[in-house]
Amino acid sequence: MAESTSATDAGRVPPAGSAGPADGARRLERATLTTVPAYARPRVPLDARRTGIVHLGPGAFHRAHQAVYTEDAMAATGDPAWGICAVAPRGRAVVDRLRPQDGLFSVLRLDRDGGAGEPPVRVIGSVTEVLAAPDDPAAVAARIADPAVAVVTLTVTEKGYRRDRATGGLALGDPLVAHDLTGAPPRTAVGLLVGGLRLRHRRGGGPLTVVSCDNLPSNGPLVRRLVTDLAARLPGAGGLPEWIEAHVAFPSTMVDRIVPATRPRDLARIAELLGVRDEGAVAAEPFGQWVIEDRFPGGRPRWEVAGADLVDDVAPFETAKLRLLNATHSAVAYLGALAGATTIDQALALPGMAAFTDHLTRREMLPTLRPCPGLDLEEYRTRVLRRLANPALGHTTRQVGADGTEKLPVRVLAPLRHHIGEGRLPHGVLLTIAAWMRYVTTAPALDDPRAQALAPARAHADAPERVVATLLGLGDVFDPETAELPGLRPALTAHLTLLTRHGVQAALREFKD
Repeated sequence: MAESTSATDAGRVPPAGSAGPADGARRLERATLTTVPAYARPRVPLDARRTGIVHLGPGAFHRAHQAVYTEDAMAATGDPAWGICAVAPRGRAVVDRLRPQDGLFSVLRLDRDGGAGEPPVRVIGSVTEVLAAPDDPAAVAARIADPAVAVVTLTVTEKGYRRDRATGGLALGDPLVAHDLTGAPPRTAVGLLVGGLRLRHRRGGGPLTVVSCDNLPSNGPLVRRLVTDLAARLPGAGGLPEWIEAHVAFPSTMVDRIVPATRPRDLARIAELLGVRDEGAVAAEPFGQWVIEDRFPGGRPRWEVAGADLVDDVAPFETAKLRLLNATHSAVAYLGALAGATTIDQALALPGMAAFTDHLTRREMLPTLRPCPGLDLEEYRTRVLRRLANPALGHTTRQVGADGTEKLPVRVLAPLRHHIGEGRLPHGVLLTIAAWMRYVTTAPALDDPRAQALAPARAHADAPERVVATLLGLGDVFDPETAELPGLRPALTAHLTLLTRHGVQAALREFKD
């Protein structure tokens, strides 16, 4: 279900191009809220809020998604007990943006048609506190142990969980994981979470729910596994693993909203609309979706009144999103970047790209999906393609293409196995993987946690057969069973050879109807 964005307060939305603040405008904070247009002010009374949620990883996506749903739920129910303590697990950038603003920030709607009749921006007031974990990990643990806190949410990206893809558990060889296992002040998101759970256990605290909001299959069980792995290995863990088993729930979720990197022009537009400067602002598409497995032993906000879907089984929704949206996003990013497109909408406008994405989603992804109660998958598929083509987003191919070794396996390998297992070669999926291979071997700079492991393939970028063999040999990206699928190696080599010798346009011509 899409997020509601209708105004709930009086005040006229100023038209585009109306006068904005002079240079040197005051910064958004409590003291300047009275100068912000009434329609854009927080929907909850700031003085009434109490902290009931701890969130790890308050990046742009969290601010444009869970923080919005939570404010809307508090406003709709009149229950102010679900304010968010936002915790930056590693860096200080978000803290330095939000703390001087009393946790306030704005969300700008990026509409292709200007969003006539809808408020273009709103200030969110659901964040009650901002902590930097490196400065004071004990304060983070104390917040998680606070009896008033009933929910911990996470958006730390796929790589932030530091898991071993082969075992499904913690990456024990990771230096930061090894540090946390000594019992020293934690440096990972899972370590911070376990530190808080240990303190809650020692204090005899009540039940808690941990909610991962990252694009990972079965993210609830995955986080449970990582947490229990670490808890069982901590020095002096005592009965912590057993307490977690009895008192902590890990429901799965599916989250969806496209939130590109905030641009200078977005900040300028926000300043023009609000009359104040916002250094914590984010920009996002109008669409939003949140599907949550309804297991919350300690209570939760009534997110359903804000548009979230509370269900018994998230899996079919999660799979549909990973394959129809995320996999397509990656495919367009890699092919577009190779063709010189800077943004996703530019990439979608390339000759042949529309036919390719239609083929990929309709013929190769839809047949692998289970029905989703209440969701028309064909309508969802076509809406995904419209959303990606929104030129107001300006979502860069480089941003979407980052961290491919983390993203690609969870987005395309299951459909690949499905089709090859039924005796078919899924050419759209194969081209997606080949485009990733060409991208990671030729891009001037890589933003990927396995950049070092990719270096041998980069040394032979123009030898497709060698690149395919090298990259299929990365065991934590392609599991051995997948790497040895019948026909996979020659099919990938053929697609990569076409891309290498003749370019993206030649590859896309294969998909013209």
